[in-house]
Amino acid sequence: MQLNLTKPICFFDLETTGISITSDRIVEIAILKVYPNGKEERKTWRVNPEMKIPKEVTEIHGISDEDVADKPTFKELAKEVYNMIKDSDLGGFNSNRFDIPLLAEEMLRADVDFDMKNRQAIDVQTIFHKMEQRTLSAAYKFYCDKNLDDAHSAEADTNATYEVLKAQIAKYDTLENDTKFLAEFSSRKKFADFAGFIAYNKKGEECFAFGKHKGKLVTEILEKEPGYFGWLLNADFPLYTKKVLTAIKLRQFNNKF
Repeated sequence: MQLNLTKPICFFDLETTGISITSDRIVEIAILKVYPNGKEERKTWRVNPEMKIPKEVTEIHGISDEDVADKPTFKELAKEVYNMIKDSDLGGFNSNRFDIPLLAEEMLRADVDFDMKNRQAIDVQTIFHKMEQRTLSAAYKFYCDKNLDDAHSAEADTNATYEVLKAQIAKYDTLENDTKFLAEFSSRKKFADFAGFIAYNKKGEECFAFGKHKGKLVTEILEKEPGYFGWLLNADFPLYTKKVLTAIKLRQFNNKF
């Protein structure tokens, strides 16, 4: 089974200091880049997160403060990572809800203008949960009949994710070997940002997906309550969410002229 690709796709996995998109940092990133001709390129980086790795997190992925003390920071690696993924769609396991949002935060903190406008995102976990409702280790055993001995190693998880997707396509006749189809199938509700604070309604208009204005048009609220925009930019929201809100605000401003 070879994926039917029109452009490269980068499967990737992050090991981090925790599960907060806004406050936690990457300690390891592995990327498997697959080209339309089947060529594969792999790269793994250990990263100094510039913060302590909690003991309970080290017990999960095995990466300690000492392991990354002499490693480059993400800001030092950002351009190299971006150059590897900039022409590619993205794939991962729970990547739409965690890995992509956190990667976007790290990129924006490093002053790299990262977005998903011209990319597809395939979340293998969503496909798995829609079909079988299990974990990555179980998925690897179920689809590939292999044991994931190095679970929570970024490289092992990345390679397993790629193998599972190919096996899923081979197993289910309803899955098309097409990145756009797989991206749409593995997505949940459509959001304008990664973290799920701004959703699209049935007309494709941006709406708030949280708080007192949940379900209301972003443009409508920004027009009626200009102070709300300032509050959002100063509050503890992901940088990418703030970027999307700013773009909507600018678009609204430009449409008046």
